[in-house]
Amino acid sequence: MAQTIAVLDFGSQLTQVIARRIRESQVYSKIYHFGTPAAKLREDGVVGVILSGGPQSVYSKSAPHPDAEIFQLGVPVLGICYGVQLMGHFLGGRVEHSKAREYGHGHLTIKKPGKLFQGLPKKLRIWNSHGDKLAKLPPGFVAVGTSENSPYSAIEDAKRGFYGIQFHPEVFHTERGVDIIRNFLVGVCRAKQDWTTKDFIAHSVADIRAKVGKGRVLLGLSGGVDSSVAAALLHKAIGSQLTCVFVDNGLLRKGERDYVRELYGKHFNIDLRVVDASALFLKRLKGVSDPETKRKIIGRTFVEVFERTLKKIGRTAEFLGQGTLYPDVIESVSIQGNPASLIKTHHNVGGLPERMKLKLVEPLRELFKDEVRRVGEALGLPREVVWRQPFPGPGLGVRVMGDITKDKLEILRNADAVLQEEMMKSGLYWKVWQSFAVFLPVKTVGVFGDERTYDYVIALRIVESTDAMTADWAKIPHDLLQKISSRITNEVRGVSRVVLDISSKPPATIEWE
Repeated sequence: MAQTIAVLDFGSQLTQVIARRIRESQVYSKIYHFGTPAAKLREDGVVGVILSGGPQSVYSKSAPHPDAEIFQLGVPVLGICYGVQLMGHFLGGRVEHSKAREYGHGHLTIKKPGKLFQGLPKKLRIWNSHGDKLAKLPPGFVAVGTSENSPYSAIEDAKRGFYGIQFHPEVFHTERGVDIIRNFLVGVCRAKQDWTTKDFIAHSVADIRAKVGKGRVLLGLSGGVDSSVAAALLHKAIGSQLTCVFVDNGLLRKGERDYVRELYGKHFNIDLRVVDASALFLKRLKGVSDPETKRKIIGRTFVEVFERTLKKIGRTAEFLGQGTLYPDVIESVSIQGNPASLIKTHHNVGGLPERMKLKLVEPLRELFKDEVRRVGEALGLPREVVWRQPFPGPGLGVRVMGDITKDKLEILRNADAVLQEEMMKSGLYWKVWQSFAVFLPVKTVGVFGDERTYDYVIALRIVESTDAMTADWAKIPHDLLQKISSRITNEVRGVSRVVLDISSKPPATIEWE
């Protein structure tokens, strides 16, 4: 690229959110390993550097440190949270442990707007997440913003173009955070706002062609937006070199196999194979309760089924295509060796076998769901595909708590079908991020007519989000919840109680497992 904003990744769960905010400002960004040499950044045409947050202290033995020469590149640098602490540590300031960890909402008072806070109000609500803080400014820096617990919540050395903020402007909890980032990009770095979704598609197509060459790609098509957009992008790049396989793993929603077969037969000119492997999956999952073990079994079995399918249709493939998104990756494994913390294994990321014979092609790996949807729209995919709610790769396997049986799956399928039908009727299906039912392995006493029952519990999970990194429970009208609950308890045999999950993310994840 002619110009690049480099985001150095020090292990924050929010590193890609920073890159995403930059792309939202129509500026090209690229995430680099924290130790990338300054010479490499210069070679790539970097016009600005952002130092991400991270879970470490700058004084820890294992603390990730950058190449000190990045401060000699002659380009602006913005340090966020751990990033501002690094700036202080490297440039002659002092960092110390806070008496109390700052996590959650805080308030910033802007003393001097400068270029970073140009056009913003003097007081902003911000989001903090740190245990250390800057205690002494490096030479040349001045404080331009203070918070309740820090006189150096925002600092600058305008002469060198160095800026630091102790809070996180990339999260939506921070008021006008996107404007702060945009001010750095445009006002400080003078970056051009010329990066679009079409640019992403063009670069992805070129990358896929370079990687795949004349090889064949096998893609597991689930019918969800992620795999559908990945399929469309791969098809645009390599055409008939792509074969899609829809695997019925016995963990699908009600009527899912027929829906996918009809949908893709109508809208896509893609080589699609449908494989029923439900007996194999359920056999391997029998008696398994641990969610991590479930995911890994499902991931391994998926790959085995793909490889067997190749042999049956008499084709060889060198690559496995997947609709992996960034939230899947950052929760499962560290990217390029970053020190991010593991949250859970996604079946298509950490759950894949180490000695898998197929090489991966994941064109959406650094995107969020809303960005994927924009790519899907740009590729001309139909609305019912682009805006379909997310469904996990392991399917109902991570929505049945505890061990999985056919009876439990049937109860969950029927309960979930009621929920989806009512959400569609109300028009709320397209307005919330995700709505689904969860089977709980708990029996409670109920009353039907004059008879005592002792049946299972279904939980409803309905959330609002923009990128799946954070989420809040959706405030659904009470009369609709009452109708859903009444229908489930009346129509679904084996259920006597329906509860509503009102947890946010964090601390909870969207899926229960």
